[in-house]
Amino acid sequence: MIAELILLLMAPSAETYNPECNQEAADRGIQQEMNICAHRDYLLADEKLNAQWKLTSATMKERDESWNSDWDERPGYFASLLEAQRAWIAFRDAHCRVDGYTARGGSLEPLLVSTCKTALTEARTEQLKNLADGPA
Repeated sequence: MIAELILLLMAPSAETYNPECNQEAADRGIQQEMNICAHRDYLLADEKLNAQWKLTSATMKERDESWNSDWDERPGYFASLLEAQRAWIAFRDAHCRVDGYTARGGSLEPLLVSTCKTALTEARTEQLKNLADGPA
């Protein structure tokens, strides 16, 4: 699980990802370009998630410092957040793999997987934002 989180943090940024997305070709329906552009969109969403993760995890660590845990032996804010994030990564990957199976083995499969990952990542980013913005 820790290795997955490290890989998530080490993922290439959308700015350095090659080959480049040719949106015009993707808009004409060229499958390879559609796949590349969809993957680029996922990488952009992942960058935003990683930025939000830093903010949310810092907030959870602050909440841990201010919480009197003398009577409560449950995991803290950050430990619970980290556990949830690891579970979410496993869910995202498995769910989107299944979503891609609609075109299993075909040239459309990568597009389906990337589109699914983008949607789930954008939703998770919003969830993390809400956790950080919510009441302590």
